[in-house]
Amino acid sequence: MINVRFIIKMLGLMFLFETVFMLLATLVAFLYGGDDLFPLLYSSAILFGAGVLFFLIGKNADEFNAGRREGMLTVTFTWLFLSFFGMMPFLLGGYIDNVTDAFYETMSGFTTTGASILTDIEALPKGILFWRSLTQWQGGIGMIVFTVALLPIFGGGASQLFDAETPGITHERFRPRIAQVAKRLSGVYLFLTVLVVVLLWVGPMDFYDALNHGLTTISTGGYSTKNSSVAYWDSPYIHYVIMLFMFIGATNITLIYFCMNRQPSKLFKDEEFRWFAFFVLGAIALTVTWLLYNGFESDIEVAFRKSAFEVVSIISTCGFAVEDYITWGGFYWVIVLLLMIICGCAGSTSGGLKMGRFVILTKNLSNEFKKQTHPHAIIPVRMNGHVVSTEIVQRVLAFVFAYITLVLVSCLVLALDGMTFEESVSAAISAISNVGPGLGSLGPIGNYAEVPVVSKWFLSFLMMTGRLEIFTVLTILVPGFWKQ
Repeated sequence: MINVRFIIKMLGLMFLFETVFMLLATLVAFLYGGDDLFPLLYSSAILFGAGVLFFLIGKNADEFNAGRREGMLTVTFTWLFLSFFGMMPFLLGGYIDNVTDAFYETMSGFTTTGASILTDIEALPKGILFWRSLTQWQGGIGMIVFTVALLPIFGGGASQLFDAETPGITHERFRPRIAQVAKRLSGVYLFLTVLVVVLLWVGPMDFYDALNHGLTTISTGGYSTKNSSVAYWDSPYIHYVIMLFMFIGATNITLIYFCMNRQPSKLFKDEEFRWFAFFVLGAIALTVTWLLYNGFESDIEVAFRKSAFEVVSIISTCGFAVEDYITWGGFYWVIVLLLMIICGCAGSTSGGLKMGRFVILTKNLSNEFKKQTHPHAIIPVRMNGHVVSTEIVQRVLAFVFAYITLVLVSCLVLALDGMTFEESVSAAISAISNVGPGLGSLGPIGNYAEVPVVSKWFLSFLMMTGRLEIFTVLTILVPGFWKQ
């Protein structure tokens, strides 16, 4: 039987931990004297009460009788419940007037998708905007990883939660205890956040905007405090700093940890990172050539900066914008869709297929061509000089098939609800890959305000499914999951 008490206890811990973050937003509202103080304060009280109640109900849970099913349910319910609790400040303050839009905005935050329904972001008070940014910052590293780092304080194991939160292809763990892994990852994440905030602050940004954009850059979330996103600052310095940290956010955080511990060779020897870097450079070169050839830009530096920013923004699934790429034409739209599908490295804050899976797919396809002329040859797939097991190759193929199937089904559902072809395809891929902007009216200067109600709930489901790498959520929907 499923260990329900364990799940309830873990959810209680998540709620209590989340209360701290909501109180930080409440403090910002107090410091700026906004009318969002009491909506945030009341929401914090409700969240804290729910956390205490859940923790007390599950206090005596059998923590040794918890496996992968409990981990999957805990992680999925965490994103679901936190989105419901997280939308309360929007509703209580009247900043969003309906549950659908409030839930969509919050789920988009926690999943670091960045697809917003807000039409006038700058009209919101400081505390609410900071709360939006905090949801993305937490979603970047994962609430589960934060909680795993603190679990030794409360007692109990953590492997089920860590495995469910970080599924897919990952590098071998560099510490024997998962709690130690989580603490070090959280430490690297915090350091990078502070660094990008300071770098933005010494530029044209004031501290408040630097703090918000630092939180949403390193998490590759993309929420901004300005209606025109990063384009609000016509500053090459700001553009390059954000571009750099979006790229870092899309890199395996384990390799970043090794770089900070004076082992940079691990990063540059990593095959996935090399493929990712070359892929980004290739996409930038194509885009720069396209812009200059077609006269969209005449200045080489401006063409390079805008191209590089948009390419890194999309492939990192951040979604910031310095230009409306919809005006760049159909050729770049194809590049955008390709970047939205492949995305960053495994073990990063980005979504999508991940470059590691793309590399394995490419090498496996290459091997199949070789076997056409040498049918009896045994040609294994290799990554970083090591043979990739057949089991992992099969899991990658299964994941890609699930991804493609989910995109196709989602396109049908969204089109059935009245969305255009461009909007349906781009919104489905954007939601599953947690990118944010799409094509057509959903481009970088548009928003999701006019998306039909049913589609907003469906896209919310896709964002959560994509954030947890598809199998964690979809497995729960399989009847066999619930059998003893």
